[in-house]
Amino acid sequence: MQQVNIHEAKTNLSRLIEQAVHGESFIIAKSGKPMVTVSAYAPPPDPAGRIGFLKGRLEIPDDFDSIGKEEILAMFAGE
Repeated sequence: MQQVNIHEAKTNLSRLIEQAVHGESFIIAKSGKPMVTVSAYAPPPDPAGRIGFLKGRLEIPDDFDSIGKEEILAMFAGE
């Protein structure tokens, strides 16, 4: 991994960023001491992408809204 000092990083920032985007991470050092690592940004997975992930794998019965209706009414009636 390439190491550059702060002055060099400021001078060549655009070129260094392009290298990082293409997978060539680098280290910025101050007085020869590594301070930070710069690498390409990897966005986190989209949690909204999980909506509908079971589409086509489940079958919901037509009477889904009335399943157990009698038992539920009996519980509310105290029977």
